[in-house]
Amino acid sequence: MSMVRLIRGWVDRYFSDEEALFLLLLLVAGFVVVLTLGSILAPAIASVIVAYLLQAPLFFLKRRGVSHLTACIVVFVFFVVACLAIFFIIFPAVWGQVTQLFGELPRMLDKAQRLMIILPERYPQLFSEEQIQTLAATVGEELGHFGQRALTFSLSKLPNLVAILIYMVLVPLLVFFFLKDGSMMVRWWVSLLPHKRVLIGQVWREMDEQFANYIRGKVVEILAAGGVTYLAFAIMGINYAALLAILVGLSVVIPYIGAAVVTVPVVLIAYFQWGVGSDFYYLVAVYFIIQALDGNVLVPLLFSEAVNLHPVVIILAVLVFGGMWGLWGVFFAIPLATLFNAVITSWPRGVKAAHIDQDLVS
Repeated sequence: MSMVRLIRGWVDRYFSDEEALFLLLLLVAGFVVVLTLGSILAPAIASVIVAYLLQAPLFFLKRRGVSHLTACIVVFVFFVVACLAIFFIIFPAVWGQVTQLFGELPRMLDKAQRLMIILPERYPQLFSEEQIQTLAATVGEELGHFGQRALTFSLSKLPNLVAILIYMVLVPLLVFFFLKDGSMMVRWWVSLLPHKRVLIGQVWREMDEQFANYIRGKVVEILAAGGVTYLAFAIMGINYAALLAILVGLSVVIPYIGAAVVTVPVVLIAYFQWGVGSDFYYLVAVYFIIQALDGNVLVPLLFSEAVNLHPVVIILAVLVFGGMWGLWGVFFAIPLATLFNAVITSWPRGVKAAHIDQDLVS
């Protein structure tokens, strides 16, 4: 009987408010739609995210007296030019470095094998010749297959190239209309909600600020970390500077894990190019200085209102949402975890909570 009273008290405490129930149903419906129709709605979801990012320059122009339509056209043209620069300037250069890297894999593998051969002589208590030979054969076979597949990769093997071309036209078109008529769409959506929406409004305002600060700040962090890394690596003369800079820039998307993972290719490429010498140590030192400046200067500057989430929660959010939605899930893991935290924090207690607590205590 006490268990029934406990369950009834828990239900009355957390699910006695109609507005809270509606918010719960709204969130569940949203997640179900994304999980089931995510691949179909991918262009629309990507367009909403891009339009959301472009709200800052749009509002900046409007505050300077530019009309809404003119500001939308200016921002949209800037977005299209940036996309064209990525596809026709940055992407070909990076792809050339990727192809060159895979072409260098046999030489790198040969150098790695020579290094592994001397390990049993220097550390016989840790490595045996049989272990080194097995490891070298396995790594060589896997890298050889992977490099061959990468070199023979071509646009003719891209899955559903027609769909990709359609997305390249559809996404910019949707971005323009979301910029132009976004406020009208939001008002229409709000008109469908119940009149009593204090909780929904509270959660929306908090998450709108959190999402805006996080997404825009993260984009700036990616560009800053990648740009500074490219300048430093290009000056120091390391091979594949653009490719490594992109990896470093994208690594900031995954908290705690990304920086550790991208350190491996940076160190390996520097070692295979220079060996263990002064150039190698200088580059590794510069790389760690960039990571330290990013974590201790840039992140506090961009995210003045730090997300109050435990590192374990952040890592679990990255694993869960990344597993469900891939790169997009990894990128939005922290905002989504913050959304759950905001909902739990703002969730109203039932009017019977005090009486239930008193009954349970007695």
